[in-house]
Order: sequence, then C-alpha cells, then structure tokens
Amino acid sequence: MSALRPVLRPLIVGIAAVAVIAPATAAYAEPSLDQLETQIQRDSTRLEKVVEDYNRIREELKATQAAAVALKKRMAPLQAKVDAANARIGLMAAQAYKGRSLAEFTAVVSAADPSIVVDRLVTLSQIAQFENVTMATAEMAKATHDVSAARLQALIAEQKKTQKKLADQKKAIDTDLAKLLALRTRLYGNQAPADSGAGTPPPYVEGKAGKAVTYAYAALGKPYAWGAAGPSSYDCSGLTMAAWRAGGVSLPHNAAMQWEALPHISRGALMPGDLVFYNGLGHVALYVGGNQVIHSPTFGDVVRLASVDVMTPYGYARPG
Repeated sequence: MSALRPVLRPLIVGIAAVAVIAPATAAYAEPSLDQLETQIQRDSTRLEKVVEDYNRIREELKATQAAAVALKKRMAPLQAKVDAANARIGLMAAQAYKGRSLAEFTAVVSAADPSIVVDRLVTLSQIAQFENVTMATAEMAKATHDVSAARLQALIAEQKKTQKKLADQKKAIDTDLAKLLALRTRLYGNQAPADSGAGTPPPYVEGKAGKAVTYAYAALGKPYAWGAAGPSSYDCSGLTMAAWRAGGVSLPHNAAMQWEALPHISRGALMPGDLVFYNGLGHVALYVGGNQVIHSPTFGDVVRLASVDVMTPYGYARPG
C-alpha cells in the first residue's frame, strides 16, 4: 500500500489541477454580433408570421361575428310574424275554452242564405290555412336558423381559440426577442437601426395612390407594433391598410388577405402606391417609386424606406 503512495499523490494533484482549469476552459463564450443578428432576424421572421396569422384570424373572426349578427337580424321579422300568429291562435283557443261563440262561427251559422254560409266557411278555412302555413314556414325557417346559428357560434369559438393560441405564441417570441436585444445592447452597445428616412418629402403622385404614398411617408420613423394600424405605430399590413384607407380604399389587416383581394401585376408595371409582398405572403410593403418601398419591418424597428429588394419579392398587387 505504501509503495503506491508516491504514484497516487501526483495523480491526485493532477486531477485536482484539471478540475480547477476545466471550468475556465469550458466557460460560456458570448455570441458574436453576427450570431446575435442572425438569431434576432430568425425570431423576427417567426414573429412576423405569427402576427400576420393573428391578423388573419382576427379578420375572419370579425366576419363570422358580423354574419351571426346579420343572421339574427334576418330572423327578427319572421319571429314577429310567428309571435303574432301565436297570439291569434291563443286568443281563439281561449275563447273556445271559455265556451264563448267564436265570432266567425256565429256569423256562419246565423246566415240565412246558404251561399253566404259557404263563402264564410271558405273564409274560415283560408284563415286557418294561412295560420298553419305561417307556423309551418316559421318552424322551417327557425330550424334552418338554429343550424346556421349553431355553426357560426362553433366557428366563433374555434376562431377565438386559435386567436388565443397565436397570441400566446407571439408573447413567447416577444420575450425571446427582448432578451436577445438586451444581450446585444449589453455586449455591443445600442445598435441603432439605420436611418429610417423620416422627414423625406414624398414625391408627387396623383389620385388615391398619391394619398396612400403621402400617408406612408408621414409614418416614417414610427415604431413597429404587432396588430397596430396607426396612427402612432404599425405592423406591416397595418401600415399598407392605413395608407390606402387614407386613399379611400378598404383593405383587410393581413398581408395574405390583401394579396387575395387585389389584382396582381408584374414588376415592370409597378407604380407608386402598389403593394409588394414578401416572405411567402408574410410581409407587405408600399411601393413609392425609384425602386423603393416603405414598410414596417419587425419588432424593435421603425417604419422605414428600403429597397424594393430588401427581401426577395413574392409578388406585386395594385389597390384602387
């Protein structure tokens, strides 16, 4: 046992030395600025897709809720007829239950002329038939209404569920991005975004497109905010929607829905006011001429002027 001690002692000392050195050698390396920017860009792209999906489900939910209200309004006049028919039938039943002679029946049996009796019987039959038809029609319409109303309510519930899921995803990505931006600031200082072009005078453009372009120039430098459509902040489709609203044209608050709603054009046909779509319809910008667009890029950025090729364009469309 004693013969082993000279060998074990240096070995133990060596192991202890490695234990001290190892943590320093394996210390966490801070990410480079390029690595951080790549991660920020990746999360920003994820965020934009979630935001545009959220915007779409919000537009669809609004449409479904409006359809439910319209269905209820269409049912109201028919319900009034049903209520009136029920009241008349109830009155007749009450009179019969109390043993009173119905006015119509008294008029029939008291008539001296048989032809008058027949005419009045026909009239009574027509009244009864009318009430029956009214009730049958109402029952059919109500059954159809109930099925449609139930379907719309189920759709509203599903859309609200999807909306919450997307909002939760957005919140998680927001948190990740905020941490990345804070880390970038701590390690490399405040990396201010490039000049947005705020204060640049807009070009003269005629008509509705000119109003949209002028609006977009006035928004330069305002911060990105998801789901926002001005006047103090915008997301990408919120900016194009607000700009064209100033031009008197209504657009949905979603890039893909704007694409679906508008006529498509070629790049060679681009004119100021046209929309340029990117990222698989996950992003949209307003073309302002001179191969430039105005867009609201992403979390932590502002509305800015950029090249029309700031990303690879997906396609082009013309409102107005």
